[in-house]
Amino acid sequence: MKPKKGLIHVYTGGGKGKTTAAMGLVLRALGAGFKVYIGQFLKRGRSSELDALKKFGSAVTVEQFGTGCFVSKKPAGCEIMCVEKGLNRVRSVIAGGGYDMVVLDELNTVLGYKMANVNDVIKIVKSKPCHAEIVMTGRMAPKKLMSSADLVTEMKEIRHYYKKGVGARAGIER
Repeated sequence: MKPKKGLIHVYTGGGKGKTTAAMGLVLRALGAGFKVYIGQFLKRGRSSELDALKKFGSAVTVEQFGTGCFVSKKPAGCEIMCVEKGLNRVRSVIAGGGYDMVVLDELNTVLGYKMANVNDVIKIVKSKPCHAEIVMTGRMAPKKLMSSADLVTEMKEIRHYYKKGVGARAGIER
């Protein structure tokens, strides 16, 4: 049964697992018959979770708004253009009310690098239909965004095998 009142989730922090947590919610939502939209900011290309989601057909829509380059300092102009395009699309998706869950993957990172205005994003998110669940992921979530959420989880890195030279592995990190 779908919830009568959707809530706003933020998954942030320097540890691994933010997108993974969101995808776990997506799996539960799809299992409950929800219609899900996933907008991925800063990302471009294939990943194992996207391959798996294709099996759910029209119950899930995934769109990517990025060049696939990792942002570590000053964002490139093309990345900012992708973010603007993504936010316009997300605004339309949320206003349309056709989705029960909207995942905004890496949106917190976008805000952390000031590639978008946090007040504009809060306005978009708060305009959601009553039933819609909104999930935002990414490092560096601004305090103002976290204050507007119903649930905030911070992933904290204690140890990570990347530091031992282990790269991203299919089915685990990609």
